[in-house]
Amino acid sequence: MKLSAEYLAGKYQDNIFRAAFSVCRNREDAEDVTQDTFLQYMHTKQEFESEEHIKAWLLRTAINKSKNLITAFWHRNRTSLEDYLAQVPFAGPQDRDLVEAVLRLPESVRIVVHLYYYEDYSVAEIGELLHLSQSAVKNRLLRGRKILKASLKDGWPDDD
Repeated sequence: MKLSAEYLAGKYQDNIFRAAFSVCRNREDAEDVTQDTFLQYMHTKQEFESEEHIKAWLLRTAINKSKNLITAFWHRNRTSLEDYLAQVPFAGPQDRDLVEAVLRLPESVRIVVHLYYYEDYSVAEIGELLHLSQSAVKNRLLRGRKILKASLKDGWPDDD
C-alpha cells in the first residue's frame, strides 16, 4: 500500500512536525525534518501494510532524522551571529561595523565582496567559482561598495 504524499502531508504533517520539534527544539529544524521525511517517503520503494503503518514509519523517520540533525557536527558547533561577533576580536569599533554591514548585504553581493576582500580572490577567480562573467562580478562588487558606503557613511569620518 502506498498513499499519495499530498494526502499524508495534509493528514499527518502536524504530527510529524510536533515529533520533530520535540527532538530538535527548533522550529526551522523541525520544518526541515518534516519536509525531508515526506521527501524520503516519496522516494521509498517500501510497501506498507496500512495507513497506520505509514504513519508509524513517518514518525519513526522524522524522529531518526531529528536525532541525526542534532548530533551532526555542524549543528552542535553552530552559533548565532551575535555570539560569533562577540567572540571575534576586532581592532576597533569600525571593523565590527564593517563586518556587520557586509553581513547585511544581499547574498549575491555579499558572497562576491567576501571572496574579493576577505579571501583575496581576483575578479576572474570569483567569476570561475560562481560561474559568472567578470563584468557581473565587477558589477556586484560595485553594488556592494555603494551599499556599504551608504550604510557606513554616518558612522565613519570622511577621508576627504
